[in-house]
Amino acid sequence: MPASFGIFVLAELPGEAGAAVREIQQRYDPKLARLTPPHVTLVGSSGVGAIPTDTPVERIRAALEPIAAATAPMHLPFGAPHRFMQTDIISLPLDPNGPLRALHERIARTGLPFKRSRFLFSPHCTLTFYPTLTPQRERELLAMRVTAPAIIETLQVYLTRDPQPSSLLFSLPLTGPAAAPAQQSSGHPALAQPRVSGRSF
Repeated sequence: MPASFGIFVLAELPGEAGAAVREIQQRYDPKLARLTPPHVTLVGSSGVGAIPTDTPVERIRAALEPIAAATAPMHLPFGAPHRFMQTDIISLPLDPNGPLRALHERIARTGLPFKRSRFLFSPHCTLTFYPTLTPQRERELLAMRVTAPAIIETLQVYLTRDPQPSSLLFSLPLTGPAAAPAQQSSGHPALAQPRVSGRSF
C-alpha cells in the first residue's frame, strides 16, 4: 500500500508467515516495514484499483460484511519470490486462480466504485518496494522461501493519502464455513511447495 492514494482492502498476515515477511522487510526495506504490516492487497493493487476516498465508510462496510461472513479463513502457500517487471519490487506470489480470486471478484462485483488498475489480479505480499536493488541483494531475495502458509482470516480497510500515514477504517473477520481441502489448495504445482528445512523464512 505504499505510495498510493485511495481506500484499500487488505488481508494482513498473522503468524509465522507474517513474522518471516516482517524480518525480510526489516533487513532489506526498513521504510516499507515501518509503513505497513505484511499483507496481501485484495483491492487497490491489481484487478481493480483503490476505492475513491470520498466513498462513505458505511457503504463500504455494508458491501463487505456479507462477503466476510460467507468466506472461510484460508491457509495458502506462497510461491518463490519474483521481481516485478522493470522495477525493483520483489514480492511473494499467491495462486491468482484459487479462493483469493473468488474473494477478490466478490468484492469487485459489490457495486462499489473502483479506480482502474493496469494489471490483472495478481495476489502477492511485497518484500521490497523502495530500495534500488543491487545484483547481490536481488540474488539473496530471489533465493529466499517463506514456507509457512499465508493465513487470510481478516479483511482490513485502510485509507491512504500519501504523504500522510495510512489509517485503518475498520476490520472484518472471515467467518464463513470451512471449505473442502481441495478448495484450499493451490491450483498451480509451482506454488504448492512443501515446507523445507534449512535457511528459509
